[in-house]
Amino acid sequence: MPRKVNVLNHELVPKHVLLSREEAKKILRRLGLRKSELPWIYSTDPVARALGAKPGDVIMVIRKSPTAGEAVAFRVVVKG
Repeated sequence: MPRKVNVLNHELVPKHVLLSREEAKKILRRLGLRKSELPWIYSTDPVARALGAKPGDVIMVIRKSPTAGEAVAFRVVVKG
């Protein structure tokens, strides 16, 4: 039987955080953005599945950056 691997623990996968509806609203309001303006991540993506994300959810991605220290991006989950 194949062993399950948690993709969130892989060294090449940046930190992903599933935001609550309220957190997402606050952040998007502060940035002056709508969900429709965010890049997509499909609900079938291994990271979205590992987080239990559903279409309409917002995921915050935190990447290491050599110049900024950390770079934060947001993705909206879409059916796929």
